[in-house]
Amino acid sequence: MPTAAAAASGITPTVGSADGWGKAIEVPGTAALNTGSDAEVLSVSCASAGNCGAGGSYFSHRFRGQAFVVSERHGVWDTAMKVPGTAALNKYENAATTAVSCPSAGNCSAGGYYGDRPPGLVSQLLEPFVVAEKDGRWEKAAAVRGSGAINKGVGNEITSLSCASPGNCSAGGGPSPSQGGPGDGQAFVVSEKRGVWGTAMKIPGMTALNSGDSAYVNSVSCSRPGDCTAGGTYVHQFSATSISFDAFVVTETNGRWRTAIEVPGLAAFDKDGTGAQINSVSCSSPGNCGAGGFYTSNPNTGAEQAFVVSEKNGTWGKAIEVPGTSGLNKGGSAEVSSVSCASAGNCSAGGFYTSNPNTSSGQAFVVREKNGTWGKATEVPGTSALNKGGSAEVSSVSCASAGNCSAGGSYIDGHDHGQAFVVSEKNGTWGKAIEVPGTSGLNKGGSAEVSSVSCASAGKCSAGGSYASARSGDFPNSQAFVVSQG
Repeated sequence: MPTAAAAASGITPTVGSADGWGKAIEVPGTAALNTGSDAEVLSVSCASAGNCGAGGSYFSHRFRGQAFVVSERHGVWDTAMKVPGTAALNKYENAATTAVSCPSAGNCSAGGYYGDRPPGLVSQLLEPFVVAEKDGRWEKAAAVRGSGAINKGVGNEITSLSCASPGNCSAGGGPSPSQGGPGDGQAFVVSEKRGVWGTAMKIPGMTALNSGDSAYVNSVSCSRPGDCTAGGTYVHQFSATSISFDAFVVTETNGRWRTAIEVPGLAAFDKDGTGAQINSVSCSSPGNCGAGGFYTSNPNTGAEQAFVVSEKNGTWGKAIEVPGTSGLNKGGSAEVSSVSCASAGNCSAGGFYTSNPNTSSGQAFVVREKNGTWGKATEVPGTSALNKGGSAEVSSVSCASAGNCSAGGSYIDGHDHGQAFVVSEKNGTWGKAIEVPGTSGLNKGGSAEVSSVSCASAGKCSAGGSYASARSGDFPNSQAFVVSQG
């Protein structure tokens, strides 16, 4: 993600634009919680317009991480709260809510991680938790059963969670990426049925793929109770001198997880098998999904290309390089960060590419699939005027209906300050990106980004992220924000 120096931007955001984005606000209640000055929203999910849930992390003291959740009701954000029950779990104060999913107003589920053991010589052990909001009330968090048996002594975290209906969800994760490495653990999935979470399980078929003994689920999407898809990465070869990893997808049908497979078609691109990963999966109906990520096209230079892949009627097609990115990605580093599918064969995706091999200048792109065919990627309209510092990316995309989406991310302005942006698509045409309204007044430390976007209906979305209210020494005083459209 882009980094930034201190000081506020001189760019004035568009307020009351045609896109209808209101002003960003600090998440209510986080000022009292975030006494360690490091808070951010990591995930947002909206069940209907003005009825959303969000979660993230804050520091109760310097380097003492806590997980929070917050709900929006009828367009008004409640006061954020420390996730109930995590005080008993998070004994060593390193927790975060990493994923939230709200299938109906006031009924959400969330997942994340907490510090179960004290830091050792190398790292602290993390463990995953899940928590539910029922009828507008957040219940107590619970540790994910069985995850410790999958990755003994390594630590685990939930990276993604998706709910098809209240009480019917699936989540995925793996060994803590920030702590582990090749040879350190397995990817897992865990499902909730009628309000009861089952036991975490190692993904079927992963042992045959994952000879390097390290795998992670990066994204889960559920279109119907018991019908979900997950994607991520696994290490198929690991030695003292080399690491090779590939992308996988796995499907849950009628409550039973099938065998994971390598993403079809990637072998033709990633010929040396040095690297491929699914970053995002989205399913509009059972057996109809889209996914995206990156593969390594040149192991000598580390050049990465963006890819998308689609599933139709239960069969995954071959992955393709995102059309148009070969002409854009002059610097050899591109990824799809987020995919959202409104209906079968109608998805949108976003990410970044490098436009200049000499400067590694990063640009944000969007691309649309229409009736099963992916069009050409384009630079996000308006970002060329904003992104004077040459480091922009789309971090999240959400589509309410085909051709009606919103996206958010970050860029570096002409003063080398990190800024957050949002951009909306209407009837298949992307408008111009704008700095998130109101953040210029909040972002005194010059470091802001949108982490997550969710659209309940066309033109009615919410987003969340972080901004730096000030900078103290080498550390920005990060605060969590939310912003709504419509």
